[in-house]
This record gives sequence, structure tokens and C-alpha cells, in this order.
Amino acid sequence: MISRRSFLRTGSLLTLGAAASSYVDLPKRKPVGVQLYTVRDAMSRDVAGTLTRVAATGFSYVEGATYSGTQQFYGMTPKAFAAALAAAGLTMPSNHYRWGFDVPKGATDGGTVDSGTPVRGTIRNGWEKAVADAREVGVRYMVLAWLSETERSSLDNYRRLAADLNVAGKTCADAGIQLCYHNHDFEFAPIDGQVPYDLLLRDTDPALVKMELDLYWTTKAGQDPVALFGKHPGRFPLWHVKDMDATPQQHFTEVGNGVIDFRRIFRARETAGMQHFFVEQDSTPGDPFDSIRESYRYVRRKLV
Repeated sequence: MISRRSFLRTGSLLTLGAAASSYVDLPKRKPVGVQLYTVRDAMSRDVAGTLTRVAATGFSYVEGATYSGTQQFYGMTPKAFAAALAAAGLTMPSNHYRWGFDVPKGATDGGTVDSGTPVRGTIRNGWEKAVADAREVGVRYMVLAWLSETERSSLDNYRRLAADLNVAGKTCADAGIQLCYHNHDFEFAPIDGQVPYDLLLRDTDPALVKMELDLYWTTKAGQDPVALFGKHPGRFPLWHVKDMDATPQQHFTEVGNGVIDFRRIFRARETAGMQHFFVEQDSTPGDPFDSIRESYRYVRRKLV
């Protein structure tokens, strides 16, 4: 005969075993990343403190918003910046770069400095050093972030860009890094009857050049991210997850507060080949940390 005490002990063990089994069977929650451009002002003032606040919000990894051969990573050497990331408990799998086709002497990220020295660390100038620095920090994706008006002014420039991306992508691949291209909306505006984004997809090697799809800019351009995934499966390992409000101005807003159907898009993540995604908000109504915290909570509740 089983005593009441033995029965209760056995029942408790069975309950705990079932709970443990249920826990083990749950899908592992995917880490969430953030683009440091959203907190760029804080990064310019206090790199270590900003990274610590980002980690405290819940983010596991970040994407860098800037690099140059002189500034390096937010004014820090690769070794020092890698240490700052590690101290905050973060990794940086991806970082942004420039093409350098028309970057004038001394220009960096839209501003100018008085050194008169050509900016290095772009695809056209000092790329090998940029790749070496990226490896030291642990970057696995180097992303061409933005084209100036001159750089995107003609189809011939886009053809030059495609050729340069293939060469830069090979340099990255030799170092174990993947090159990607990040879009805005202008790549979807036809030039002489051709869509530049289609040209880039067609004229770059799919193995050497993949895409970081910005879901806001793609949607603003009237494109369907899911349709792009279906046409080019496996080509989109990185995403920018940012939302668009319902006003005629289509302002940036916190993820979940706007009109983009993220749940539908996330259901297509395997088709896209998505490996990492980054919450981003180019401008915020108040403290950007409040905005990324709100976006993080929505992503955790609804998407991953």
C-alpha cells in the first residue's frame, strides 16, 4: 500500500517532471538586437554607459551605425570597443559602412572635419583594414548602409556599385564575413525604366552580397517584404524592424504602434533566411531609450 506521504511525493515529482518536460519542449526564444543609430547621441557622449543601458533594456546584441578608418568604432580601437561590448554582455554581429564613391576629403557621416585626409574604411578606400577591424570586434556582417544623392544618381552608378560590392564581398568572404546591402526607399524608384534594387539583386553574386531589408523603407516604397523573400529566398539574413505610423507623413514610430504587419513578415523568416534583426527608430518623440524599451516589449510579446 502506498502511504499518503509517498503518494504526495510521487505526485510532486511527476508534476515537476511534466513542467520540466514542457519547458524543454518550448521553442528557444530568439535574442533581440537594436541598431545603435537609434541611440546615436548617447553613444557619442558615453559609449560604455550607453551599451550598459541597451543591455539592461533586454537586448542581446547590437548593430553599429558607423565606422571609419580614423574614427574606428565610436572613437575606439577594435580591441577597446570589443572589450566595452563584452563588459556590457553584448555582441555586435553587424556593422554599417559607406561605399565611398563620392565621399569628400574629411567627410564623415554627413559632417565634415578639418583634417583634409580622405576618409578610409569605405568599400573604395581602405576596405581591407575595415575588414580586419571588423573581425577583431567579432562582426560577421559588414553592411553598406546608405548612398548619397550623387552615388544613387544614375543606373551607371548602380552598375559600378554592383561591381564594387562583388569585389568587396569576396574580400569579406575570405575573412569569414558576409557583405550585405541596406536599403532605403530610393532604390525602388525607377531610373530610366529600371528599378535599382532589382539591378543590385541581379548583378551581385548571391553568395557574396546579401541584403539587410529595412522593413520601414521597403513598406514606404510600396513594396511587400514577403513577396521579396519569395522572389529571392535566402537573400535577406538581416532585417531592420522599425514601424510606420498611420499619419499622411508616415513618421517613424515604436514597433507595434504603427501599420506594418510584423507578424505576417516574421512568419516568412525562414524563406528570407533571416539570421538577425535589429529594432530601429530613426527619430523618437522623446527619450530614445523609452522608445526602444517599448519596441522591445512588443517584439518579445508578439514576434519572438
